[in-house]
Amino acid sequence: MEDKRGSVDRVIALLLLGKVVQIGGMLSSPISRCLFFFFGKGCCLALAVSLTSCGQKADPNTPEPLVVGMEMAYPPFEMRGPDNKPDGISVRMAEDLAKYIGRPLELRDTEWNGIIPALQTKKIDLIISSMTKTPERARQIAFSDGYVTNGLCMLVRWGSPIKSISDVKPGEHKLAVKVATTGHQWARKELPGVELITLDESAACVLEVIQGKADAFVYDQISIYQFWKKYENETRPILKPIREETWAIGLHKDDVELLEQVNQFLIDYRAKGRFDELAEQYMAEQKAAFEKMGVPFIFH
Repeated sequence: MEDKRGSVDRVIALLLLGKVVQIGGMLSSPISRCLFFFFGKGCCLALAVSLTSCGQKADPNTPEPLVVGMEMAYPPFEMRGPDNKPDGISVRMAEDLAKYIGRPLELRDTEWNGIIPALQTKKIDLIISSMTKTPERARQIAFSDGYVTNGLCMLVRWGSPIKSISDVKPGEHKLAVKVATTGHQWARKELPGVELITLDESAACVLEVIQGKADAFVYDQISIYQFWKKYENETRPILKPIREETWAIGLHKDDVELLEQVNQFLIDYRAKGRFDELAEQYMAEQKAAFEKMGVPFIFH
C-alpha cells in the first residue's frame, strides 16, 4: 500500500513540474521566464521530494533505541573523556545492556535534579547514573536489583576535630550537601538544627570545606575518596559509612518486561566477572586503597 501511494505522489509531483514548464514558456519577458522557472521549478522539486519521503517509513524490524539518562559529571562512573565522548563504568554498562537486549543505544546527558522527571515523562527509558535506591524514589519510579553497595561518609578540613558524624552538633557546625542527593535527604532528616549549605555541584561543596565555610561535606565514599586525593593537603576523609546505600537502575513503573531484562542482565554481568573488569579498568587505585583501609569495595 505504501509503495503504491509513494508512486502516485511522485506522478503528481512530476505533472505539476511539467505544468510549471508549460506556463513558464508562455511568459513574454525573458526576465519573467527566468524568475518563474527558478522559483516555480524549485518549489515543485521540493514538493516532489516531500511527497516521495512521505511514502517512506522506518523499517518496522528496526528496534527502538534504548534511551539511557545519566549526569556525566561523576567520574569514574559517568563522565566525558578527553575527546568529550561519554565514558566511564555506567557508559560501558549501558553499552553492554543495549547489546544484551538487542537495541541501539542513545545516551542523554541529563542534569541530576531533572533525571527522575525525565524518566517519568518518558524522555528516557532508563536511569544508569549511580542512583541510590531509596523508599522516597521508589514511590516515583521502579528500580532494578542493586549492583553497587556504597556508603555515605564525610570530607572534613585538614586539622578538623570532627572524627565521626556524632561530632556534628546543631548550632555549632555547618554541613555542605549536593542538592537532591541522598546526603542532602539524610542530613535534612537526621540532623535537625544543623545548618545545611545546599549547592548544585559536588566540587562547590568541597570548596566550602576547604575555605572553612562548611565543617564537612556529606557524600558517597567513592567521591569523598577522590576529592581527598585531589586535595590531600587541605582535607581529610572519614570513610567509615554513616549508612550503607545500594545503587540500582531506574525504570518506568509500568515497564515490567524491561525490568526483567535488566535484572537478568545484571545477574549475567556479575557471573561473567564484567563488574570486576570495569573496576580494574576504571578504579584499580580506589579498589586497592579501600582494601588496605578495610573498607569493603562497592561491587557486589
